[in-house]
Amino acid sequence: MEAKLGSNLAMAESDRSISEAFVRERARLRAFIRRRVNDAADADDILQEVFYELVEAARLVRPVEQVGAWLFSVARNRITDLFRKRRIGASEAPAASADEPADVSLEDLLPAPDAGPEAAYARRLLLEELADALDELPEEQRSVFVAHELDGRSFKELSAQMGVGVNTLLSRKRYAVLHLRRRLQAIHEEFVDR
Repeated sequence: MEAKLGSNLAMAESDRSISEAFVRERARLRAFIRRRVNDAADADDILQEVFYELVEAARLVRPVEQVGAWLFSVARNRITDLFRKRRIGASEAPAASADEPADVSLEDLLPAPDAGPEAAYARRLLLEELADALDELPEEQRSVFVAHELDGRSFKELSAQMGVGVNTLLSRKRYAVLHLRRRLQAIHEEFVDR
C-alpha cells in the first residue's frame, strides 16, 4: 500500500512539473517553431509532439535536467524530421553549420525568468555579459544586431531605413553573432560545467 501511495505521489509531482514546464515554455517554444515552420497546423503538431515526448520521458523515469533546453532540442529535431519527410532541398531547410549561427533568438537561449533563483541569476549574468560584449562591437554591427534581435525589426525594414542592402545587414549581423558567440563562450562553459 505504501509503495502504491509513493508511486502515486511521485506521478503527481511529475505531472505538476510537466504542467509547470508547459505553462512556462509553451509560448516561447511555439514562437520558436513558428519562425521555422510556415504552416500553423504543422507547428502545433510539432509543439504537441514535443510535450508528448516530455511526458513520455517523465513516465519512463528519465529525468530531464534542463527542461527548457531539452524542449527546444526536441523541437529542432521534430522540425528537421518534418523537412526530411517533405524532402525539401537543403537550401530551403533550416540548418546551421559549425561556422554559421543558427536562426535562434536571444530569448530562446536565455533561461526563463521564472525558472527559479539559479536561472534568474544565470539570466542576469548572461544579460550583463551580453551588454558588455555588445559594447565591444563596431556601431554598424551593434545597431543591426540590436534592431533585429532585441527590437524584433525585419531586415527589409532596416534596409529601407538605413539605405543598406539586406545582404549587407545579414553580413553585419553574422559578424556580430560570431563575435558574441566567441565572447560569451567562456561564461557558457562555466554554466555547463556546473
